[in-house]
Amino acid sequence: MIRDGGVGRGSRGKRLWGALAVVGAVLVLATAVRAAPAPASPAPAPVAPAVPDPGTAPAADGGVPHDADRAAEPAPPSAPPAPGTNPDVAPAPAPSEPPAAPPPEPPATTTPADARAGELAEGEEGGSLKYILDDIEVRGNTKTRSRVVLRYVPFRPGDVIDVDDPSVELARYRLLGTGFFRTVELSLGKGKRRGHVVLIIEVTERNTLVVNDLWMGLAADADTNGKVRPLTAYAGLDAAETNLAGTGITLGAAIGVAQDQLALRARYFDPAFLGSQWMTSGTLLYNDADDFFGNAGVEFENPSQQGVHEFAVVQYKRFGGSIGVGRDLSVTTQLWAQYRLEHVHAVVPLAASELRGTEREPIDFSILRGDSILSTISATLQHDTRDKPILPTRGWFASVTTEVSLSPLGSDYPYAKIDLLASRWWSLPWNHVLRLRLFGGAISGSAPFFERYYVGDLSDFRAARVLGMNVERRPAPNFFDTDVVEVRYGDYAAKFDVEYRVPLYRGTRSVYAIDLFGRVGVFAIAGARDITSPPAGYTGASLIPIDFTANLGVQMDTSAGGFTFALANVLGFLPALSEGQ
Repeated sequence: MIRDGGVGRGSRGKRLWGALAVVGAVLVLATAVRAAPAPASPAPAPVAPAVPDPGTAPAADGGVPHDADRAAEPAPPSAPPAPGTNPDVAPAPAPSEPPAAPPPEPPATTTPADARAGELAEGEEGGSLKYILDDIEVRGNTKTRSRVVLRYVPFRPGDVIDVDDPSVELARYRLLGTGFFRTVELSLGKGKRRGHVVLIIEVTERNTLVVNDLWMGLAADADTNGKVRPLTAYAGLDAAETNLAGTGITLGAAIGVAQDQLALRARYFDPAFLGSQWMTSGTLLYNDADDFFGNAGVEFENPSQQGVHEFAVVQYKRFGGSIGVGRDLSVTTQLWAQYRLEHVHAVVPLAASELRGTEREPIDFSILRGDSILSTISATLQHDTRDKPILPTRGWFASVTTEVSLSPLGSDYPYAKIDLLASRWWSLPWNHVLRLRLFGGAISGSAPFFERYYVGDLSDFRAARVLGMNVERRPAPNFFDTDVVEVRYGDYAAKFDVEYRVPLYRGTRSVYAIDLFGRVGVFAIAGARDITSPPAGYTGASLIPIDFTANLGVQMDTSAGGFTFALANVLGFLPALSEGQ
């Protein structure tokens, strides 16, 4: 009995001590869990990788230039500590003996914003990190106002920003595309609380008094009496202040000169009219110019003379302007609407004819004699994902423009016109750049000749129009021996070309980049008459008015703008290419 009773009492004691041990272990475990720090939220990372900019050198990783002199990017901010902990103090060790149970704490309160931030920071939806944006900081803008920079950024405080959202990098490209900055870097900084970040935009400004276009070349034209001039020079300059007093407003002017010809332009652009999301533009123009008609055996008559001359010449003046309004549809897409009004005065021969093929036909000058009015409305949809506007290495540029000129608008030239352009750039693994470009256009109605497609705008071997002013009288070179030699102006045009660029130099001072380029392509141009009534003497494939074009030279990105020095214009005076032979 004693033994039995002793055994019973010992069993109850063991059970009691065992229960106390279990409770003590639970308390120790609970204390250790409370003392352990909460897992830190992921540290915000730079938003977008470095992308080529005008003043960088080629990197060895396959086409993404870098700047050897650029300071290292700041490291991403460290993760914020868990609420209620001190990151500099280590957790207290677990006690060797079970402590007394602490008094119950009141339940913690969590605001909806904190809960949302925690879900965004700790949860990876679709494999991407998302944060709430507290603020946007612009750094390095000594001239450009911060509101101008923010105009091109599609994010605002309070937005949820996805690190992998393509619009982040596209916003960087958009800022580079303004021409205000040489470099743009985007990164994320620590926000006010866990799961919140600050978007940091760091820019390096560039000179904004730039040369947009510079024309210098040789052409063959004729005097006002139609007498051939074998060689004449022409030149032009288009310059602008693209960031007036740091407001983002552009004021520009241009001039083009040739023998007996003058063209002038003035323009204005405001990316945020009266602080709104609307863009506005305006242009004034004046042309006092000549144009040359007829390819062979030209005869014309005017009040002062008549006889046989090489070309029939139209003297004309244009004066007018345009106003436009636009709006961003997205980071990469814009929509523009424009109204244009011009007064035109033309001195046109009373009658003229030419040998078109093997038969003599009258010349259509495509302009009204005396005074006339041109009044049009147009719309342009533009998509641009290029990484930079000068010497781009990747991305798309595409646009669609439609224009209508109708009598109810007060116009004397009823017509409709549509132009399509698409270009695509690729950065190749060996740091070279490939570009493909496609253009197509069509006109229906009676457009004046200066609105029609011109062969010199399609062939690199002929001088293109300078501010709408024609400086060239020669037809296309005619490599394929087709009736393209009979076409000067057309109602339909198409062109496809391929360009290959090789980097020669990258710098950080006045000259940012120099590339060697080569370009080859084909084009086609035809008027409505060339399709319905082709010139006599041509048969088979020669009835397709196509030709070959090519160019070779260097392209430069400088603090004063972009420049191209090419050889095709000079090569066009070689005997084999000179007169469409």
